[in-house]
Amino acid sequence: MERLGLLGGTFDPPHIGHLILASVLADALALDRVWFVPAASPPHKQNRAITPVAHRLAMLAAALADAPTFEISRIDVDRPGPHYSIDMVSLACQQIPDAEWFFLMGSDSLLDLPNWQQAAALVQMCRLAVLHRPGVKLDLAALESLLPGVSQRVILVEGPAIALSSTLIVQRARAGRSIRYLVPDRVRDYITSNCLYRD
Repeated sequence: MERLGLLGGTFDPPHIGHLILASVLADALALDRVWFVPAASPPHKQNRAITPVAHRLAMLAAALADAPTFEISRIDVDRPGPHYSIDMVSLACQQIPDAEWFFLMGSDSLLDLPNWQQAAALVQMCRLAVLHRPGVKLDLAALESLLPGVSQRVILVEGPAIALSSTLIVQRARAGRSIRYLVPDRVRDYITSNCLYRD
């Protein structure tokens, strides 16, 4: 049985934090493949300008070029939004029903999980592979009271303390500051050549 990971996100832009999270969790859980799933229309970012999906897909392809076990999935891109994680996981399970699925996330996302659409159903569909993030204090007992059974579905993994976000990278790019080493070189080159994240 294949062990597959799902990493959803806007990837606007994809950065080394995404790659480190996927790499550390894939190694810790012996995952065969990780699907990076860009959201075309994330519900929690409806009031924020998002880079067109064609650019985000191209940047993601550039970021994953040297990682043969990391793949791009168009599950969310090729269907109308809004795009909820529960729908993404359900579609992935339908595509490969005999796989063991792991939903990859940072510990900050785990804290917010009770607010997600149909969170209880999502927890039953897959295991939650969680990379601990700096400054995030997890209270699994409190989470369990909101989502009974969730603590049995969570796998906590320690990894490098990388406090990095796409928002920070966009802010630096808009201010004309360097984003070298924050994103893969191919992604930085794409951003520069396409004049992305400039006012």
